[in-house]
Amino acid sequence: MSVVKMNVLTVPPEMREELERRFSNRAGFVESADGFEWFELLRPVDGLDRYLVYTRWRSEEDFQRWTESRAFQQGHAQAAAEAGAPGHGHAQDQGQGHGHGQGHGHGQGGPAASAAEVWSFEVVQSTGPKS
Repeated sequence: MSVVKMNVLTVPPEMREELERRFSNRAGFVESADGFEWFELLRPVDGLDRYLVYTRWRSEEDFQRWTESRAFQQGHAQAAAEAGAPGHGHAQDQGQGHGHGQGHGHGQGGPAASAAEVWSFEVVQSTGPKS
């Protein structure tokens, strides 16, 4: 079954629109990756401040290959360049595994997210609507 990676981004209210804009500008980097199945950026409601970046992959190996790919490096280098920063501030850089996290949060004015962590899951059951 598939694996799910969820990057949990703590985003101050004044940076929400900016974070969403930055993700929108980065659209297309992951969609062609082998084993990629799905992406969603989930906006918090009810006063919460944590966005979820949901990606689903055919396997852990496919996800790992993506994080080591040239497309991944190019996409995250673009985020750092927009920020004018040498580093990305990824959860990966902090020893927590890959994070779209603050890499996507970078842009003019620095990171949009004040914290990032990665959650990993295996899909053990899945269903869709009945036909």
